[in-house]
Amino acid sequence: MVYINMSTPSNDQHGGGKEMISNTKECTLCEQNNNIDNITKDINSVVLGNMSTCASCGKEGHSDDMNTCNKCKMVKYCNASCKKKHRKKHKKACEKRVAEMHEEALFTEIEPEECPLCMLPLPIDSKESILEPCCGKRICNGCILAMGMSGGKDLCPFCRTPPTSSDEEEIERLNKVMNNGNGGASYLLAGHYANGRYGLPQDYRKAVELNLKAGECGYAAGYYNLGQAYRMGIGVEADTKKAKHYYELAVMNGYVYARHNLALIEGQGGNFQRAKKHFMIAARAGMKESLEMVKKIGFEKGILTKDEYEATQRAYHNSIDGMKSESRDKIAAILRNDE
Repeated sequence: MVYINMSTPSNDQHGGGKEMISNTKECTLCEQNNNIDNITKDINSVVLGNMSTCASCGKEGHSDDMNTCNKCKMVKYCNASCKKKHRKKHKKACEKRVAEMHEEALFTEIEPEECPLCMLPLPIDSKESILEPCCGKRICNGCILAMGMSGGKDLCPFCRTPPTSSDEEEIERLNKVMNNGNGGASYLLAGHYANGRYGLPQDYRKAVELNLKAGECGYAAGYYNLGQAYRMGIGVEADTKKAKHYYELAVMNGYVYARHNLALIEGQGGNFQRAKKHFMIAARAGMKESLEMVKKIGFEKGILTKDEYEATQRAYHNSIDGMKSESRDKIAAILRNDE
């Protein structure tokens, strides 16, 4: 046991100069007790913080065991009966919050998809990349060129699979990849049905079905194609409202072409502020047509400041620069010469 001399010169209050001693072991125990108390308080606060009150009857319960409003996620109920009973009172606030959440998601800027090999953002122009049917990966033309120069000209740069030798094998491969949940394969099959390629009959309705599946699997271009189909009445009855709905789904999954088209629809409907916001986001992502529309709609309607335009223009050039690489520039030059 260690003793620490805490004495001072003679002091009647301290027993006439006797030494005062302190047991460090006792102090350590006190500190440990304080730590335990703090931990207990933290646990209690977590437990209490995870408690919720039923929005209908006011009964408290553990959050994880309660029934959450599946639309707005704002309120909880102790059971389905309370949820049903409170529906009319909650409806207005619920719809308002759902609309707010939709707007937040719609105008959130999504990080661009990257080439899985060079890890650079994929070019916006789909002609500058290839969607491989063997693995459902979209590869930039620069990495396609690099693979060819390394001696694997006909192999997939990502999975090293050789090309198919017949139409039947191509469709069989796509179906296999699609059945594994790959949205890119669904998207490719949709295109083959829409154009009657690889021995498939031209079937727009089948294309619509497969594009929907692609979108639901996370491949945003599938939703974009559905928007196009409903906008132009290809395989379905033309419906601007449905076209807008699918464009919005594509936008919320990061598809820039869909945002540009959505901006056009908003502009045609006189919603110039919303159109401007969509054009600006698409332009910042690197879409030249959107940058031109930012300038046109903004200055024509007087809803764009010079600073906004210059900031958007800078962001556009930064995005374009971020998509460049030596191999991409090289293949672009080769393709230009071939034309």
